[in-house]
Amino acid sequence: QVQLVESGGGLVQAGGSLRLSCAASGRTFVNYALGWFRQAPGKEREFVAAITWSGGSTDYADSVKGRFTISRDNAKNTVYLAMNSLKPEDTAVYYCAATPTTGGRSFYFYHYWGQGTQVTVSS
Repeated sequence: QVQLVESGGGLVQAGGSLRLSCAASGRTFVNYALGWFRQAPGKEREFVAAITWSGGSTDYADSVKGRFTISRDNAKNTVYLAMNSLKPEDTAVYYCAATPTTGGRSFYFYHYWGQGTQVTVSS
């Protein structure tokens, strides 16, 4: 089992920045690919970003490419999502997820999920 706890969400004005963190405990963190997803009210959960176990490869949804950066610190068992130039349409609950596979864009790949952290961007 892997336990994931997100933090860092909040209310920010459009154009602002936030950094989300996701702390992991349980099984060896370094063996897991990690992803960030988000879900806005009335919408399906969508892929935001993913990173391989080594951090050597990342992937982003087109809607956040160039504005968001995913990174991980295996020594701290933590994955981050730095979000810049935030837009009102980025408002959602953000979830981190872990998988012992290579990961990917589909939430079906991910075995473990955090409880989510709310990000609200005001216009």
